[in-house]
Amino acid sequence: MLHRRTVGDVMTEEVVTLGPDTPFQEVAALLDANDIAAAPVVDDEGAPVGVVSASDVLRHETGMPDPQGLDGNDERAWGKARARTAGVLMSSPVFTARADWTIPQAARELRKRHVKQLPVVDDDGLVTGIVSRSDLLDAFIRSDVEIRDEIEQDVMGRILGLDEGAVAVEVRDGDVTLRGHVPEPRLIPVVVGLCQGVDGVIAVAAHLAATG
Repeated sequence: MLHRRTVGDVMTEEVVTLGPDTPFQEVAALLDANDIAAAPVVDDEGAPVGVVSASDVLRHETGMPDPQGLDGNDERAWGKARARTAGVLMSSPVFTARADWTIPQAARELRKRHVKQLPVVDDDGLVTGIVSRSDLLDAFIRSDVEIRDEIEQDVMGRILGLDEGAVAVEVRDGDVTLRGHVPEPRLIPVVVGLCQGVDGVIAVAAHLAATG
């Protein structure tokens, strides 16, 4: 099987966390000092109960429920604008990820929830990391050489057991072109499917013929 990179491979393990009683000034200072856009708020056990983001801090700093002047009738938003602790300032419920999730699975969750990062929790629901949009994007940004090597060594060699050079692999800006021969016709869609599953591959063009 191909090694599919997971959230655990790309997440940040050293997570800056806040407690519900963390004062606002400390919240703002921690976000600034660590150059992060958000931090999970955890209970005494280490389970996430919310997230404080830079936009939450801006609401407080402007004294408005929304830095752009929206949500003027939202009582919860006004409460955030007056918050003195992370517990009041945070957004909840908190959406989380698991370390064994695939990169696309985490990306879909970020998009579905309209958030920029997800705390990663273990089997006990405790925070073990945090994954952001940029972490996931980095997983897809691979050089053409890396992609070609994985296809040649893992897909063609280790998984399919094809002779070296039986299929020529060309990669340009993530687009893969395959030329050569495989032993049986039924292997052609298998080869294409496996190549499409390689991280960083955008499309696969197969010019393959069967020898048997």
